[in-house]
Amino acid sequence: MARISGVDLPRAKRIEVALTYIYGIGRPTANKILATTGIDRDTKTMELSDEEVARLRSAIEGVYQVEGDLRREINLNIKRLMDLGNYRGLRHRKGLPVRGQRTKTNARTRKGPRKMAVSRKKK
Repeated sequence: MARISGVDLPRAKRIEVALTYIYGIGRPTANKILATTGIDRDTKTMELSDEEVARLRSAIEGVYQVEGDLRREINLNIKRLMDLGNYRGLRHRKGLPVRGQRTKTNARTRKGPRKMAVSRKKK
């Protein structure tokens, strides 16, 4: 089984699709990596030789920031914005949309489920 950047790639899938299981690598990036290493994108993961897996691993770890490093950098960037206290940081802190989307309606994914209004007991 091919293991790259701490991720077990699915054996039955084409290597172009299997590389997208790594956080930070999508289809275009996977195609660039395969073109750089000279591996056919229609090759199944189980058909790769150890030498080809080593070439993929060195190409990915040498150039691209993936998995834990990428997640850590993204979280640090968001934390930096919140510490600065600028508009984007405040939106992150409040759990609201950051990029100017409307919030009067919609934005339920970011805001979470609706809060139920609490009514007081009548006398």
